[in-house]
Amino acid sequence: MLPRTTFPAMSNLTKRDLVMQISKETGIIQAEVFAVIQQTLDAITTALASGRDVELRNFGVFEVRLTKSRVGRNPKKPEKDVTIPARATVKFKAGKIMRQRVLLRTQALSKKQASIYEAMLDGRPALLSVAAELDGMPDRWNQ
Repeated sequence: MLPRTTFPAMSNLTKRDLVMQISKETGIIQAEVFAVIQQTLDAITTALASGRDVELRNFGVFEVRLTKSRVGRNPKKPEKDVTIPARATVKFKAGKIMRQRVLLRTQALSKKQASIYEAMLDGRPALLSVAAELDGMPDRWNQ
């Protein structure tokens, strides 16, 4: 089993990061690690595209589900309803170990979000982009 590695906070973990970390920890050259990771992702994509679920023990399950069709509205033309058709999407359900490890972050994230929103209410613009990042929203407050 590989040692647990920590990555910088608030940055996305990229495929390149994985390749470099696995290469460093195992001694396998990066090109070979990249090939294995890419083949793994291709196999997952192929399985999902063919309608199969992908179950990775202690990690989670990827499954294809059909969304219901629904009525939407264009904000620029709210008087006109648009039918959004049903479509297949990939859903991920975290495994038990992942759920438990992520759950440990609840308190830390709650405190951080609370302090950022408190700063927003006080009108401190320097923290607004951080709050938007936490929400996954564009930084529209600084426009």
